[in-house]
Amino acid sequence: MKPFASRYLLLVAFSVLLGACQSTPPVAEVPDARATAIAQLEQSLASSELATAEDQLAALQAETPNDQSLEQYQRQLAEAYLRRSQIVLQKGDVNAAATALSRARVLMPKAPALTGGVNGAITEARKAELEKAEAALLAAEAKPKAKVIDPTAESTTVALNITDSHKLRRQLDAIAADVVNYECAVSIQAPRTDDYPWLANLLTKRVKKLNPDFDLKIEKQILRTVPAQMVLSPRKP
Repeated sequence: MKPFASRYLLLVAFSVLLGACQSTPPVAEVPDARATAIAQLEQSLASSELATAEDQLAALQAETPNDQSLEQYQRQLAEAYLRRSQIVLQKGDVNAAATALSRARVLMPKAPALTGGVNGAITEARKAELEKAEAALLAAEAKPKAKVIDPTAESTTVALNITDSHKLRRQLDAIAADVVNYECAVSIQAPRTDDYPWLANLLTKRVKKLNPDFDLKIEKQILRTVPAQMVLSPRKP
């Protein structure tokens, strides 16, 4: 009887121990910090967050300077910057293209062929911009000096001396000259409806005398709270 009891107690103890082992929760695995960092780098590259990807890559390279497996990410990042440079250059943003290209060069200094094509395109774009700016400067220098407007402003408002006919005629002569020379659109603002026709007529006669083919655009505005005035808006190059 005793041997049976001993075996029974041993079996019960073994069962309790086995149950305790099975009920113990598994220990959670600690994620590998490096694997997580690489996954984040890959995500930044996939979403074109290039500045973030560059920072992440630099941190990984600082931790393991001799890890050649990071070279593939460095090349991917350089190629992504190169693609961005090509895209913004096609949109006409030469400065942004040059900035992206410089990042590609920093990342892949031993591969000049990688950036050669875009570099030539940027050079040509900058040359075209310079030529355009020079042409605009020459055109501005060729124009007579403005009499009443600021050619660099969006518009210039000129208050009219309608109570002094002599001064008004001189004003309109100057206004007409600027309208023709700087291809201005004109808005005549007057407190009375009757003021508009004769002011428009006086200006039109002077403009047509200077240039019969000039396409004069006049806007009518009746504003009770302002004195008679003209707003001149020069055409932008």
